[in-house]
Parts: sequence; structure tokens; C-alpha cells
Amino acid sequence: MPDAMTGARAEQAHGISWREAFVTWLRVAALSFGGPAGQIAMMHRILVDEKHWVSETRFLHALNYCMLLPGPEAQQLATYIGWLTYGAPGGLMAGGLFVAPGALAIMALSVVYAVFGNVGVVAGLFFGLKAAVLAVVLQALARLASRALKSRVMFGVAASAFVAIFFFDIAFPLIVLTAGVLGYAGARSGRPAFVGAKTRDTETAAPASRLGEGVPDHAEISVGRSVRTASLWAAAWAAPVAFVFLTLGPDHVFTQIGVFFSKMAVVTFGGAYAALAYVAQQAVDGFHWLKPGEMLDGLGMAETTPGPLIMVLQFVGFMAAYRNPGELPPLLAGLLTTWVTFTPCFLWIFLGAPYIERLRGNEALNGALSTITAAVVGVILNLAIWFAIHSMFRQTYAVRGFGFDFEVPVVASVDGFALSLSIAAALALFRFRAGLLQTLAGCSAAGIALYMVGAIQSAGHA
Repeated sequence: MPDAMTGARAEQAHGISWREAFVTWLRVAALSFGGPAGQIAMMHRILVDEKHWVSETRFLHALNYCMLLPGPEAQQLATYIGWLTYGAPGGLMAGGLFVAPGALAIMALSVVYAVFGNVGVVAGLFFGLKAAVLAVVLQALARLASRALKSRVMFGVAASAFVAIFFFDIAFPLIVLTAGVLGYAGARSGRPAFVGAKTRDTETAAPASRLGEGVPDHAEISVGRSVRTASLWAAAWAAPVAFVFLTLGPDHVFTQIGVFFSKMAVVTFGGAYAALAYVAQQAVDGFHWLKPGEMLDGLGMAETTPGPLIMVLQFVGFMAAYRNPGELPPLLAGLLTTWVTFTPCFLWIFLGAPYIERLRGNEALNGALSTITAAVVGVILNLAIWFAIHSMFRQTYAVRGFGFDFEVPVVASVDGFALSLSIAAALALFRFRAGLLQTLAGCSAAGIALYMVGAIQSAGHA
């Protein structure tokens, strides 16, 4: 880790004080609603447009790398830019603050859920927030598309990715790999659609970034440094899992939680949604940690609280220990789940970022990464539609056969209140330029009001 002198030199170089960095990342953490699309768009607005910490191309370069990694890409992007600012301490501050509010909120809601069940007022709050979150995701999708889709080829990549994942249920890693190979080959051959994927028109009009475009002093590359970084973070990742294994045995629920979610940390390409089906199947049918339907309740918590959507795994870990009471409290199970889920993210960034920084001038790699971002636009559109179907319609039916595998909503099952709130949230964001917090607060208040009206009507009928 850099010493105090290194931190002082970094502050002098870019003029970003530790206080400004802390306050900025605290603001990012408090506003990190709406899943990865909303979080990435929010970080872009604050770090690129407002603070001018990084340029457009540097932000997208870091984002493209994070898209390739397993785990929550928005949290990894925060860690990467924090690392750019102050090395490992900056990355720890940015990545840690990004996770902390969501971890605290999910932990509190997990306790309420386990003790009191799906409390009506909380359900009303979630109902309103879900409507706002859909609008936030659509706004973020539009912003990401405007930055990433700079040619007809990139539009075609995004459309193809959407068709592949929505209609044919093609695995996300395969989509990413295909896009990367296509972009790499296109850039190597000098095709303008791939070589020109950088947002040059945006950069020419933007103020100079405070971090500059050079490789930071702390981005040292050496075999010794890489070995030390990998050893330190691998040990931090494995230590609590080894402890519960040795003290509680391989069949204890805490050991099962540590091992299972450590595996999930290295295969969760595509974010939380990509992992949910497998986690739900194993947690419900394999380990019997959750009851059917409870995974969606946990996802509702994660979607409507700040932080990564993958934080839903903390809820699963908590409920696993709650359903298997023993000598350790369920809160520790939730913390263990969070630890083994997010510790690898710091490993990926601190180990790989110095190498990625030195590859920013590689046109072939930039072409591959930019094409991957275009494909991710199509994937996020798929997630937005999935979220809309499951939040605004009570029933769906599956279409399978001839290679197709997708869900269609039953129009008659539409939830009129959810649809109305989503339209109102979209108008607030797109038409009236309302702030994110105002929109979230308004929709949550409307959700609680609807619950109160329903409760009063039910009491009157009784």
C-alpha cells in the first residue's frame, strides 16, 4: 500500500483531497439505487460531468474491464476509480462505501422480514420504489446507449445481444466473449466502426479531467507486486471460510454458506440477475434455506435499497442461518456472505487495474472492450424488460420451442397502480428532469399511501 507521502504526492498531482474523495463516494453510495445501469449512470454524472475526475474514454475503459469480471460491475467500477485516485486505500474507501449502505439496509430488513414477515407498510414502500426503479433503469439505459452506441455496427451488436439473451436465453458469458472477439478482430482490421468506438466528440468539448490521462505512479507492474496482491486478497477471502470449516465442520450451515457463495463470486458474470436462478434453485431445492417466493422478496429489498443488486445474497445467507439456528447469530451469516461476495472484487481490481491502465492505448483491446459495452446495452435492456414484466404483471406464460425460451406477460393481469406509478416516475425523470431522490421519495410515499388506503378499506369491510 502507498504510504502517507505517496498519498500526499497523489493529492498534489490531481488536487482531489481525501475529504473531497470521502464526501463524493459517500454521496455515490447514498444515491446508488436502480441496479447497475442506474448506478453506472449516476457515477458518470458525478465523476465525469460534475467533478471532472476522469474523462469519458477513461471512464468507459474502466467500465469495459469491470464488465468482463465476475461480480457487481458498478461496485468494481467505483473501486477502480477510487484506486486511480489514491491507490489501494482509495479503492478500499470507494468500494467499501459503495457496499456499506446496502449491507446495513438489507441486514435490517432481513431481521424485520424474519421476525415479522412481509410487513404491509414495508411492502407498500417496496411497491412504490419498484415503480421508480424501473424508470431509473430506463433513464440509465438511455444514457449508456447514447455513450456506447456510436455507429450502426454498435447498434447492431446491442440489438443482437438483446435478441440472443431475451428470446433464446443465450448465456451472458458467451455473449460477452462473442462481442469481444468481434470487436478485437474489427479493430485489428482497422474498421472505423470499431476503431472509432471512443467518444472523441464528447471529449473535445469536455473540460480536462483532474486525474489526467497518464498512468498513475502507484500503478507499478512487477511479478513481486502481483504475487503479493494476489496472496493478500486471496488469504483475506479464504480466512473466514477456513475458520468456520475448521471450527464448525464441513456440514455446518456457516461452512456451506462460505463455500457456496465463494463459488458464486467467481461465476456471477452478468450481475445479480444472471446468478439468481441458480442461487434460488440451490437455496430452495438444494439446501432448503428459503421457501419458494422468498428469493423475489429478497430481490425486492436489494432493488429498492442502495448498493449492488447482488446484495440479495446477504439476505439468503441470513435466512439460511435463521432457518438453521445454532451457536452463531444469523447476522454473522449475512456478514460472511457479504465478505466472500465482495472481497474478490478488490482482488480483481487491485491485481488487474495496473495492467489495464497500460493497455489503454491498445486499439485492438479498446475495440474489444467497446464492443462488449455495446453488447451490455442489449443485456441491460433485457433486464429492464424482465423487471417490468415481473413488477407490473401478476401472471406470465413461457414460450419454449424451436430454440425460443422467453416469458410473455398476461395483459389482463397488469397491475394498474404499478403501471401508473412507473409512468409517473418516467415522466418525472425524462420530461420534468426531477432528481433521483425526489422521484424515489415520491413513489415510495405513493406506495405507502396505497397500502394505507387498502388497509382502511379492508378494515371497513371487516
